[in-house]
Parts: sequence; structure tokens; C-alpha cells
Amino acid sequence: MARPRKGNPIHGWLILDKPHGMTSTQAVAVIKQLYDAQKAGHAGTLDPLATGILPIALGEATKTCSFAVEGEKAYRFTVRWGAETNTDDAEGEVVRTSEKRPSHTDIEAVLPRFTGEISQVPPTFSAIKIDGERAYDLARDGEIPALEPRPVLIEELVVIEHPDESATVFEAVCGKGTYVRALARDIGRALGCFGHVTALRRTRVGPFDEDVAVRLDELREASKLDAAMDFLTVKLLPVETVLDDLQRLNLSPADASRLRRGQGVLIRGRDAPILSGPAYAMSKGQLVAVGELAKGEFRPARVFNFGA
Repeated sequence: MARPRKGNPIHGWLILDKPHGMTSTQAVAVIKQLYDAQKAGHAGTLDPLATGILPIALGEATKTCSFAVEGEKAYRFTVRWGAETNTDDAEGEVVRTSEKRPSHTDIEAVLPRFTGEISQVPPTFSAIKIDGERAYDLARDGEIPALEPRPVLIEELVVIEHPDESATVFEAVCGKGTYVRALARDIGRALGCFGHVTALRRTRVGPFDEDVAVRLDELREASKLDAAMDFLTVKLLPVETVLDDLQRLNLSPADASRLRRGQGVLIRGRDAPILSGPAYAMSKGQLVAVGELAKGEFRPARVFNFGA
């Protein structure tokens, strides 16, 4: 007989405004405890130095994390000129210095080289695995991991302000796998003055932005109230929120039952035979499955169970 899971069967997305100094894993653990949730995970790691949007999936939402991770991400970050560090941020040791400071014109001139699809070598201190070990673990042991360049997409990169001659604030919209720390490092090298990130805030992940984010201190205070769970539940977004880019199907309870058994269903209607591609199925306002449409049939790839 299966052992009952500990915690509550809570399902949805909590969009955390992650505070400075906390790892993404620590943030997930705190939210899981506050909600007493059975399952929790996050979509897109944020460094401890970084703040901002950290989507946390609870329950069945964990099955949709890949859709959030694949989405565009937006950042606001400050680069300090004149020094490069081994971590590409303010927490590392300075490894190169320069007396040169770039002008606004200098910076604007190099930005086109970092827009569009570019080749980027991830930071030495990153979570990328090399022969089964994290790059940051190898780096802490004194090794220099051999990280290969990889293509990343920078949709937008603009200068926001210059607080002083040694610092510039940027905003960027990036695709999956982009390291903002590496972007700052490479811009500094291109300018011949070196640079590293001193402040980093993620302002959007896929459909989630600052308008729906909740601060951790707000959640902690609410958890002390008599109606704590009511407040916490209100802050959750539906599991299907991350599926907006997919085709939506509204199916009958009978078809939903077939999907839950892993069986495909025929899609009715005039346009059914020409529909194709990724889709998700809803029935009576509840997410049933994510799958693929082809030749008038929807076949489930992942089925959702919102029961206890």
C-alpha cells in the first residue's frame, strides 16, 4: 500500500520576489514549508546575489516548470567598470583591473555586438555540469573548468542610466540559458576596461512579472494570521498560466476521462483536421493534460491529477 504523502495537495504558481542573499533552493524550501505543500520546485535559478522573479511551482504545477524555463526573461543589472572578478560578480576575487572608464558613446557602440544570437561562455562559477560535477564546485577546488561557448539569444539590451563614471545600469531581455554575469564580463572586455555585476534583478520570467510577485516577508507575516491559508492560496496562480502560448482545447468530461487514462481523443469541429502542434486540454475549468495535436487527434504527454 502506498504511503500517504506528507503535506497538503496544493497546486499552482507562487511568484516570489526573491530577496538578496538567498539561494533558489532555500527559497523553494521556505515556500514549501509555509504552504505545507507536498511538492515544490522552481523555474529558472537565481544567484544568491540576485533579487526578483522566482516562479515557484507547487503540486501539479511542477509538471509545467519546463514551459516557464523556456520563456523569455528580463533583467535589470548594474555593471561596475574597472575590474573583472573570477565569479563575474561582486562576490568574487578581482582577477583583472583597468584605469579606463567607458563613455556613454563607447558603451552604445558595442551593444549591437551583444544583441541577437551571440556566442557566450558561461561563468566559471556556474551550475553547468562537467563530467557529472558542477562547474562552481570545480572552481572552488581550484580547478578551471573548460566551459564551451554556446549560442544564446539577447532580444534587447539597453542602457538605463550611469550612476557615475564607473557604473552603468542596463536592462536586457534574454532567451533560455543566458548568463547576465557573462554578458557583463564580455561587454567589459570589449570595452577594454573590464567589468562585473554588482546588482542584478530579474523582472520577468515568461508570463510572470513584478505585478504578480509577492515578497517573502509579506508571506511570512501572513502565515501568522488566523486566516493564513486563505491569504496564501489567493496568491497562487493557476497551473495553466504558463501554457498560454499553447493551443487550448475545451473538452467534455468523457474525453477528459480518456486523457487521464493516457488515451488520445478525437477533436471535433470544422477546423479539427488542420490543427497541429503542442496544446493543453481543459475540462470544466480544470487542466487535464498537455500533449500534441496531429491529424485531428490530441494525444496526452503529461496528465494532471488535482486530487488529494
